[in-house]
Amino acid sequence: MSNLTQELKAFAAERRIDLLGIAPIERFEGVPAQHHPSSIFPETRFVIVIGKRITRGTFRGLEEGTQLDAFDQYGRSWLIDRMLAMATISVATFLEDKGYEPVPLQDLPPQVPPSGVPVRPGAPAPNVIVDARDAAVRAGLGEIGLCGELLTPQFGPRQRLQMILTDAPLEATPLLEKPVCDQCMACVKACPLGAINAEAGRTVTICGKEMRVAAIDDRICRSCKNGARPNAYHPAGSPDRLGALCNRTCIDHLERAERIQGLFAAPFRKRPAWQVDASGRSSLQDGE
Repeated sequence: MSNLTQELKAFAAERRIDLLGIAPIERFEGVPAQHHPSSIFPETRFVIVIGKRITRGTFRGLEEGTQLDAFDQYGRSWLIDRMLAMATISVATFLEDKGYEPVPLQDLPPQVPPSGVPVRPGAPAPNVIVDARDAAVRAGLGEIGLCGELLTPQFGPRQRLQMILTDAPLEATPLLEKPVCDQCMACVKACPLGAINAEAGRTVTICGKEMRVAAIDDRICRSCKNGARPNAYHPAGSPDRLGALCNRTCIDHLERAERIQGLFAAPFRKRPAWQVDASGRSSLQDGE
C-alpha cells in the first residue's frame, strides 16, 4: 500500500469515518457521460467513497413505531448534512494539503434529469450525477442487494455515502468478493404494499460482479407509511427507503444469519413488526 493511501486511511480512522473505499477511474469504463466522474473532473484518477454508519439505535423509534423524528435527524438530515459532510470535507482538505485536488460530491439521486444545456460540444448537460451506490461497489465497499440498496459486510444497508474525486496517486481497494445478500426474499415478503418484485428483477453487473436486484416500484414506495421518506433532493429521485420496513427487515435477517460483522448481544427485531397497508389499515406481521 502506498504511503499516501496509508496516511489517508489512518486520517479517516481518526475521524471516525466508518467506510472508505478507493476505485480507480478505469473501473468506471462504460458508465455514461451523464454519470461519469470524469465529466465533472477530467483529471480524476481515483474515486473515494466515504461512508458513515446509521447507528442501529437510530432505527429503534421506527422499529417500535413510537418515535419517527429521530431517524430523520440522526439517520438522515443531520447525518448527511453535518456528520458525513464534515467527514468528507476533512478528507478533501487532507488531500489538498498534500498538493492534490479533491472534488467532494453528495449522494444525489441519479434519476434526476439534466437541468441545463451542454456548455461545449461533446460535454454532457448539467448536472452530472455520479451514482454513489454504484461507485461504492466499484470502490469495493459492498454490493447491491435484492432490496436495491447498498449492502456492506460491516453494516448491511445502514450507511450513508458521499464521494471525493481526486488526482492523487492512491491504491485501489479490492472489489468485494464474498456476497452479503443471500437472496432470502425477506425484504420482498415484508413489504405490505407489494412494491418489491423479485420475479421481475434484473441482474446488475458492475466491474464483472453480478448482483440480482428486485424490481422496485418507486410510485408505490412514495405512498409508503412504514418508514420510507420522499427523496430529499428531487421529486424524480427514488424514495429514501433506508428506514422503511423492507430494509429494517433486511437488517434483522442479516444479523440473525450472521452475514455481517459486529453482531449485537440482542437481536434487532425483538417483537413482531408493525405495518400499514395500502388502505391505511395498521396490523402486525411475523418478524421472521
